Amino acid sequence: MGASRTHSRSGSPFEETANYSRAVRVGNTIAVSGTAATGANGSAFHPGTYEQTREAFDRALAAVRELGGDVADVTRTRIFLTVDAEWRDAVRAHAELFAGVEPANTTLYVAAFIPEGVVVEVELDAVVG
Repeated sequence: MGASRTHSRSGSPFEETANYSRAVRVGNTIAVSGTAATGANGSAFHPGTYEQTREAFDRALAAVRELGGDVADVTRTRIFLTVDAEWRDAVRAHAELFAGVEPANTTLYVAAFIPEGVVVEVELDAVVG
């Protein structure tokens, strides 16, 4: 018998359309899907890279907490940026949120995101316990 599987859903219309969860926990491992800082209408809630990065990670970490983890359990982060994003602002937000945790990280540029105005999307993995 496999480990139990628990899902966290944010209510995003993308989750319903694509049939995915914001985060999934299997055993002691949590994987958080690509998360952007979008408003109720689906577009970016703020134009700034720093603000979008902070909000996206706050949302991803909320899913981790819902599934029984915390920021100290984060083992890997990924930051995806459009060419319009300021990578230094994204990295600064990451450094503030993960001070003392120091997860493995990948930061890279991508062509674009589906939500209008989004310049940052993040993912993370955590191991609880």
